[in-house]
Amino acid sequence: MFDTVGQVYGAYTLENKVVLKELDAIGYMIRHNQTKARIVVISNDDENKVFTVGFRTPPTDDTGLPHIMEHSVLCGSREFPAKDPFVELVKGSLNTFLNAMTYPDKTVYPVASCNDKDFHNLMHVYLDAVFYPNIYTRPQILKQEGWHYEAESVESPIQYNGVVYNEMKGAFSSADEQLSRLIKSSLLKGTPYEFESGGAPKSIPDLTEEDFLNFHRTYYHPSNSYIYLYGNMDFAKDLEWIDEKYLSNFKEIQIDSAINTCDASMIDKRIVEEYSISETESEEKNTYLSWNTVIGSSLDKELYLAFQILDYALFSCPGAPIKKALIDAKIGTDIDSSYENSVLQPMFSVIAKNANLEDEQKFLDVLYGEFRKIVENGIDRRSLQAAMTHYEFRYREANFGRYPKGLMYGLQMFDSWLYDDEKPFIHLQTEQTFAFLKENMDSGYFEQIVERYLLHNEHTSVVILKPKKGLNDEREQEVKEKLAAYEKTLTKEQKEAMVEDTKALKAYQDEPSTKEELMTIPMLEISDIRKEIQPLCNQEEEIEGVKVISHALFTNGIVYTSVDFKMDMLTEEQLSFASLLTVLYQYVDTKQFTCNELANEINIETGGMYTNVTVLPLRNGDTLPLFEMTGKALEEKADTMFLLMKEILFHSKFEDKQRVREVLEEAKSRIQMQLSAQGHSVAANRVMSYFSKAAYEKEYTIGVSFYTFLVDLLEDYEEKAEWICEQLRAVERAIFQKKNMIVNYTANVPAKELLQDGFTELVTCLYEDQEVEKKAIKPIVKNEGFQTASQVQYVATGGNFVQKGFAYTGALKALQVMFSYDYLWLNIRIKGGAYGCMCGFSRFGDSYFTSYRDPNVKETFEVYQKAFEYVENFDCDDRDMTKYIIGAIGGMDIPMTPPTKGNRSFTCYLMGITEEELQRERDELLSTNQETIRSLSELVKSVTKDQLICAVGGETKLKENEECFLELRSIF
Repeated sequence: MFDTVGQVYGAYTLENKVVLKELDAIGYMIRHNQTKARIVVISNDDENKVFTVGFRTPPTDDTGLPHIMEHSVLCGSREFPAKDPFVELVKGSLNTFLNAMTYPDKTVYPVASCNDKDFHNLMHVYLDAVFYPNIYTRPQILKQEGWHYEAESVESPIQYNGVVYNEMKGAFSSADEQLSRLIKSSLLKGTPYEFESGGAPKSIPDLTEEDFLNFHRTYYHPSNSYIYLYGNMDFAKDLEWIDEKYLSNFKEIQIDSAINTCDASMIDKRIVEEYSISETESEEKNTYLSWNTVIGSSLDKELYLAFQILDYALFSCPGAPIKKALIDAKIGTDIDSSYENSVLQPMFSVIAKNANLEDEQKFLDVLYGEFRKIVENGIDRRSLQAAMTHYEFRYREANFGRYPKGLMYGLQMFDSWLYDDEKPFIHLQTEQTFAFLKENMDSGYFEQIVERYLLHNEHTSVVILKPKKGLNDEREQEVKEKLAAYEKTLTKEQKEAMVEDTKALKAYQDEPSTKEELMTIPMLEISDIRKEIQPLCNQEEEIEGVKVISHALFTNGIVYTSVDFKMDMLTEEQLSFASLLTVLYQYVDTKQFTCNELANEINIETGGMYTNVTVLPLRNGDTLPLFEMTGKALEEKADTMFLLMKEILFHSKFEDKQRVREVLEEAKSRIQMQLSAQGHSVAANRVMSYFSKAAYEKEYTIGVSFYTFLVDLLEDYEEKAEWICEQLRAVERAIFQKKNMIVNYTANVPAKELLQDGFTELVTCLYEDQEVEKKAIKPIVKNEGFQTASQVQYVATGGNFVQKGFAYTGALKALQVMFSYDYLWLNIRIKGGAYGCMCGFSRFGDSYFTSYRDPNVKETFEVYQKAFEYVENFDCDDRDMTKYIIGAIGGMDIPMTPPTKGNRSFTCYLMGITEEELQRERDELLSTNQETIRSLSELVKSVTKDQLICAVGGETKLKENEECFLELRSIF
């Protein structure tokens, strides 16, 4: 079936069939005859199957209609009327991916699973959700997920609340995200990209129910749909089912969802806006300067890939020439570039952070001067070759970590398919594209596109973000005044009605789905779950006097390795210097190479190398801090990889004070951005640092303490420069000793065959072993509130149950699912309006609760404090218990690549975790019942009883809740 192009097969016509050599797959373009729904199938032997249904959803304003609709259709449907089928699936599925995403021009609903039955269940629920959602019969869905007026009593002030409303308040608190939106709207004016598909907080309350429902009627129709199937499946059977169950119920209609293009004459050439900073931040050297341009069309497959290569070679890799020119000109301290190619007209930006407004012309002069140099003198060929090899390795390896390959292929396919029905595969068929680029590398192709799209492109804009203290507070005050003015227009009866509406919505949220509604959602049985753990694969050996832990796995000719060094002898400050080494390595010159030459060697000779500091908790409450040098290369390049490791670890130069300062300034900027974007993780690790040695040490390597360390180094830097260099050398000598070294090795060739001359040279460079006394490191309770220029909060609490005398059990995996998608979900997301909430219970006792983009502080903390009561009174039937167990197993049994399997085994080795222990915990999980869960109430109480709290959030909101904290202070 589906063999002959142009042939009708039941309800479908095969429009094209191609060999996708790069994916070892066959691609099928299929059209549904009755509705003209577009279908692509990628058929191969991958058991991690993927299904996606997507729609073109161009916004026409900033109310966030596409985003709110994405949330809302997953809140119950015709066949699955439960209030939150999405959450029920998360609880009780073996999915390897389950989510929905709103883009500037499309909304997609992807699922993935290795289990055939589970895969079909997920597909069924998602198709029913998008075509027959309950939004037409339950107006509470829009109020809950989008926005609503909230008034607790006639006397209380009116507020806005809603999940998307609060999510986007968090998003708009980020200067980087604000800049990205302004760039898009400046370059693509007059197109759907001018508007914010996620929703602007000030515009979301303009969304009406009528517009909301009309949007679904207009765009959520098979004639506007894109359906994608991937993996090892009987896709003909699946397509027959999709037709019979859904597509056959619709007729073709004409839907105007095509994405129009923007002409250069239509755009805003220069935009200057403000972003909010906290009262303690300086407005000096805190401006964002950006130069932006449109790069052809995403349907130009050569240009699409060529600009990824150019971006890396000229702007992103260590020592990249244009980035270096801007840094040398002292324009900002952090130069970033961005190539956004998932839209019809791809955009390229160069961004100078921590700049001054008066640097604008200088910024542009340096950029255009560098573009001219490239056009006149050409791009360094080795740098171009290195960038080409870097991307070719990435495309061929196709290692997307936890994300299924089929998911990532599908998302990349949308970069062309959405704009041309005939071109779904052009960005997956990369072999020919790479061949074209290699053939034309020496004929001026890359210089020509620099000239056309960077030097002489009229479709450009300059977008500037200036800092302003207290701007978010001003915006919050404007909202309060707007609501107060609106309240004055209400009669007493109208205000009373609003109070009743608020109560009615809360009553709706409190009312659980009926058992009959929940029974409609398909789920697996315990018998569908594998009972045995995935085995560990450690083989211990010694090479050159160094312990090597090998993992014999098929890696298709690639060797994955990390050279690790124990750092349990370091003080807090020395841990920060060790983390600083990871920032500097590859970004400073070495004895043999400049940092740009080193980057070229790494990219040409290997698949990439990086350094990292990690802290592993141990059973006795102690820790194992590790310095890791990780690399991957083809087997025949293993020697070269180890020689490059030697060059980095033993011959990096820290004596160039100016260069070290530049790297530190950039690192400070990047970490500040991470701390702002990941407030939930910041709060969770910080609160655990009050009782956990592992979390406390992490603070000094990646957390707020490390950021503070960098800030302190940069104050009076000239006076400290030599001392910094001395400290870095001292830490190198303390770490890089043979007694501290252990190697993690994953390949299908024995380690002794590949750990040869290059490895021997690396070992001979190790410093002489020295006996160093372990430093005592003890956590300190602080209960901090970190004030930022944010409109939302991130609130965390935690504790260690092992320290309180309780033991770890596999049943805690099920409890984590219950908390995350029942108790916390209902009380913090659904009722509280936060975008996210999560918790964790680690094997050695460290535990946390945290929220994400949360409008509250104290209310959320109180939810945590009552968590043990939920456990104490937990009540469920066998079906629900099975669901929680399956959901927990699904989170554990994610398909692993060979290097991931090797890393898992290596980590277990270092932490002393055995297969027997893992199997016992799995058995405990599989045998969990209601009584097991109830018995954990005292354990949970022990986690929250010390009332530890850390929150990251807006200055005003934290001050309103200052009684929760021992200390309030700014991070930045």
